[in-house]
Amino acid sequence: MPIKIPSELCVRCKGYKRLCGLPRCPILERFQSQVNVLSRINGREVQGATPPSALVGEHGYPKVNIYFMIPPGERGSDARYHDDPQGWISRREPLSKIIELRSSMVSAILNSPVNDPWSLYEKEISLAALSLKPVDSEAILRKAPLPTLKFDGITKPVGPSSPAEKIKIYDNPKLHRKIEKIMWDDVKAEEAIRTLYLSGLDVYEIQRAMSLGVLGTIRRRRLVPTRWAITAVDEILSKFMKGFIRRERWIDDIEVRYGEYIGNRYVIVLMPGPGNMEWVEIWQPRGLWTRGSSKPVIWRVFEDNLGNLSAIDGGFSAAKMAVLESLFKRRRSADVLIIREILPTYYAPVGNWHIRETVKDIMKKDPVKVMDLSQVKDIIRKHIDIDLSVLSRKSLLLRGVRQTRLSDYEK
Repeated sequence: MPIKIPSELCVRCKGYKRLCGLPRCPILERFQSQVNVLSRINGREVQGATPPSALVGEHGYPKVNIYFMIPPGERGSDARYHDDPQGWISRREPLSKIIELRSSMVSAILNSPVNDPWSLYEKEISLAALSLKPVDSEAILRKAPLPTLKFDGITKPVGPSSPAEKIKIYDNPKLHRKIEKIMWDDVKAEEAIRTLYLSGLDVYEIQRAMSLGVLGTIRRRRLVPTRWAITAVDEILSKFMKGFIRRERWIDDIEVRYGEYIGNRYVIVLMPGPGNMEWVEIWQPRGLWTRGSSKPVIWRVFEDNLGNLSAIDGGFSAAKMAVLESLFKRRRSADVLIIREILPTYYAPVGNWHIRETVKDIMKKDPVKVMDLSQVKDIIRKHIDIDLSVLSRKSLLLRGVRQTRLSDYEK
């Protein structure tokens, strides 16, 4: 008899927490089998340029797979576009295009203990993946890769892959001068991440550096699974910015902003306050994770102004970092409510980059300024398909509950 998994559990899990207890996500397994991967590789040799793109897996930890990705036959800006979240959102690329770009890269797989990032450095593999410009590369695979596409809710999709016999780097990788310097500094990873961010590096470069083990004190450096590195960098930067703006003046008005991209709608509400943050996801029926549900499934996360979290969620971390970045630049404090509605048209998880980039894009817009929460609810009703009475029961900030303790929230 098949196991019926509640949609509420799927929404919390998104395929990577394994909350149902199964070894693999049956939803993602089914979806992967239906994907028509556009790339077809003949033989075992793959030549192209790394975009740069490399992913550190977590299966088998502390010995993990490193996926070194090459788009066959592509170089320069064409290759780079296979891993370019900021470019994708600026062009408003559809979901199908993003899947096409990711599925047409081949991953040469290396296996390495996490405590030996130096072997990747010596072979210039990590340097190529951190290069400012695409680097001409060649991978000799043990066998021809099979068409497939791997998805999860945090990292970008990974296309056809095969174990590598050899990877050759032909060009000289050119690293950002700040990364090149900090690689040889004996400083903790958290301090290195803050330094790189304040130097103007984009968050994706920092995530790759963290994942590939070039940050941290020299003797304690490790390869970090990419999924972990993404959330860790978001949380470290959020903690830093939140600590800074906590001392700043509250915003003067209630500000509401709206935006959407690839089947995800957002309403972001900033209210005068000390920095409480709430994340409410509304997963509509007939979607990827809600096929068995007849009504919207709501998942929420609350973080008080001191940084105490009700749950760890990679999507919330990405959105939170983007909002705090805006407040950090304004030197203002606010309570923040982020509502995300996921439509059935978001039919494949492509990583949480789109959450970060969409929220960043929304925060650049001029807000609608309102007087009270009743006007906020009117705007939400206009943009989000949800019963406001249900949403109000779920959301503390929408009910006007501001300075609350985490223990009260859990009750």
